[in-house]
Amino acid sequence: MSCKIFSGAVVGLETQIIEVESDISYGLRSFEIVGLPDKAVEESKERVRSAIKSCGLHPPFSKPERILINLAPADLKKEGSLYDLPIAIAYLVKSKQINADCEGKMFAGELSLDGTLRPVKGALSFALEANKAGFSEIILPIENVKEAALCQINANKNNLRIIGIDSLQTAINYLEGKINIEPAMLDMKEVIKNNDYRIGLDWVRGQEHAKRALVIAAAGAHNLLFIGPPGGGKSLLAKSLPSILPDLSVEEMLELTKIYSISGMLSKEEPIVTKRPFRAAHHTASKVSIIGGGTPVRPGEITLAHRGILFLDEFPEFNKDVLEALRQPLEDGTITVMRATQRITFPCHFSLIAAANPCPCGHLNDPNHPCSCVPSQIAKYKRKLSGPIIDRIDMVVELPQVQFEKLIAPNSSQETIKARREIEKARKIQNERFQENKAMTNSEMEIPEIKKYCQINSATNNILRGYVNSGKLSARGYHRVLKIARTIADLAGTEEITLENLHEALMYRLAESSC
Repeated sequence: MSCKIFSGAVVGLETQIIEVESDISYGLRSFEIVGLPDKAVEESKERVRSAIKSCGLHPPFSKPERILINLAPADLKKEGSLYDLPIAIAYLVKSKQINADCEGKMFAGELSLDGTLRPVKGALSFALEANKAGFSEIILPIENVKEAALCQINANKNNLRIIGIDSLQTAINYLEGKINIEPAMLDMKEVIKNNDYRIGLDWVRGQEHAKRALVIAAAGAHNLLFIGPPGGGKSLLAKSLPSILPDLSVEEMLELTKIYSISGMLSKEEPIVTKRPFRAAHHTASKVSIIGGGTPVRPGEITLAHRGILFLDEFPEFNKDVLEALRQPLEDGTITVMRATQRITFPCHFSLIAAANPCPCGHLNDPNHPCSCVPSQIAKYKRKLSGPIIDRIDMVVELPQVQFEKLIAPNSSQETIKARREIEKARKIQNERFQENKAMTNSEMEIPEIKKYCQINSATNNILRGYVNSGKLSARGYHRVLKIARTIADLAGTEEITLENLHEALMYRLAESSC
């Protein structure tokens, strides 16, 4: 009878239980792994052999025996080095070199040649699935325990013991009952931190109109495009945005930690994502790096920016295919990567903050610097931003050149704190509003929610009718104006959307005509 050990495989952001079965029979020396393994899994044979030998036990190939390891289900491709530990335990149990009860336990870990364990990707996903499937323990590298312990947050029923080990020998001693290892517990000090941001809103001198737009964008998670001359503060404004964003909720923290874990982007110093992400992609980035994909399929920048900010500087310089690929994610908040054998959906509810110059030289309509571009260059530059992609940007703000008096004028050090408090208040209103909906912010409202929460009076309605009938606002633009107006009203703390709220929303929306 074969021996069965449980592990997991990350599929998208979720985990599927994998059965590691081992069978040993007398015959010519061989060690085979079946079940659609990739190269990393195939190479685990050598790591397992060396690690077992370092523990003073009989490794594979030391006896005339045929060793067969099956990773089930066999039609799911197995990737990565996380199967080293379960394969080693399965072999040792089947060869009766250790007496261990592995019932109700899940294993994951990469073995080094001397038997020590290295961390693996997706530890939080494994722990969540193990708890959901009713496992009593998950045994994994000690570097992963803080991340895996995050599954204890907000769990209605969590009896999962998280056991961190440093080597194969430690795992054997624990399974045989020779040593006792206390399960890892969640340390709330690791989760709740004072997130200090180096760049604050008070760094920006002048540009009051742009700061106001930034506060509105942060309050409702709206998309924003800055247009202005070089050195006007576009990038600095975008980089100051994280300082005024509200803290992550428990659900957002779990979701983001899963994303960054399977991407291999968690560090030993910060095993849990506690800050809203700010991703700044270079304009030479490929479509796959932005949208996601590859082999194996991995999240792109839009997913890494989930519940945070994706900043695209020099917006028109991005490849046209990249910009057009942003259309559907900006609309739906998800991206589905399809391959011949799999279909994976990643979340991507992010705020797009983009920056662009008005023309290639950057001085179009600047009274102090004559533009050196010919009309054809300007037209070609603006054509890089298609109508459909601009229509999905909620707000457009034009920045003038900052005057010297503004640069040397003292700014209030409380500006960032004040803006953050306003945004937190507006987000709290939205959380209460959308308790029974999928949406978390105003930007995520769909048409039924817009009709319910963005009611306007007849005078305000007549203004919008004029803009829509004249073609200045598309149907999408009409709904986005209402969302922005709703956010402005939330910042003001009013239940109704006033005429002033609508006028301000229209001012940001109609600036798109200059693009």
